[in-house]
Amino acid sequence: MALPTLDPNAPDFTRRFVNLADPRLGAQALEASDDFFAPKERMLNPEPAVFIPGKYDDHGKWMDGWETRRKRSNGYDWCVVKLARPGVIKGLDLDTSHFTGNFPPAASVEGAYVADGAPNASTQWTEIVPSTSLNGNSHHYVEVSSEQPFTHLRVNIYPDGGIARLRVYGQPQVDWKGASRSELFDLAAMENGAYLVGANNQHFGVASTLLMPGRGVNMGDGWETRRRREPGNDWAIIALAQPGIIKKIEVDTAHFKGNYPDRCSFQAARVVGGTDSSLVTQAMFWPVLLGEQKLQMDKQHYYESELEALGPVTHVRFNIFPDGGVSRVRLWGTLA
Repeated sequence: MALPTLDPNAPDFTRRFVNLADPRLGAQALEASDDFFAPKERMLNPEPAVFIPGKYDDHGKWMDGWETRRKRSNGYDWCVVKLARPGVIKGLDLDTSHFTGNFPPAASVEGAYVADGAPNASTQWTEIVPSTSLNGNSHHYVEVSSEQPFTHLRVNIYPDGGIARLRVYGQPQVDWKGASRSELFDLAAMENGAYLVGANNQHFGVASTLLMPGRGVNMGDGWETRRRREPGNDWAIIALAQPGIIKKIEVDTAHFKGNYPDRCSFQAARVVGGTDSSLVTQAMFWPVLLGEQKLQMDKQHYYESELEALGPVTHVRFNIFPDGGVSRVRLWGTLA
């Protein structure tokens, strides 16, 4: 897997929320009006798009994305994508990387909620991104303000052309009604609705990766901070999927060997009111959930008896001392 390059100009939503169009989580490109030059599935690849000079296939120049033929009739091209989870969409990236003479001049995006099966002719679509001008070889970050959850998106390109990558950042909607009060859930799992409030540094890897499913596949698949050259420590704040009582913690340093943190600790609180930015200041004073623990390289660390009984909490602050890389964090707890 290629290392995702961190775009310093990318808005906050790209670092905080899960990509609901990630095929590793179950997203699929279901159908498209046309994908003659490059298959629709390629648009969802988690790796950044690449350009390979001189690579051709039976249809022409090989392009890393979804690309339709030149339209010689009225109308426009479209692609329907099933999201990995039903979710509230916070923002999108319509990425035309490496598409220069063949990008669409404009695109729009619609969403639908289809409880079972796939969209059909009677499906009601809601416009979430109105027609927007696109440039070649560029990321187009679009904030979405709709609070409605969607299961499917339809990407419309006017009239034809290629999109390298589609990223759909949002918060999964999980129905917790009827969930057991005694069962342990991973309250820090992105697929359960947890999200990253903020982190002090994400130089080599975004902190939201801590909340992804599975174990990290390489050193690029985790949160890694720059080398700290001043006193202090690095931290990340996580909003839990639901208020809960944390019973067990896992800290996984998979693939981090010469750069794992020396120690870690957790603080936690039940937060009412305030904003995500005000939490950063508040979190410094939250009670300790897990005191400082020594870490080892490339290892899953588990803590249960060491946890303080803080009762129900909504947020945690994960501290690493002094800096370094961690692949995943799991916070197992019962619902409050």
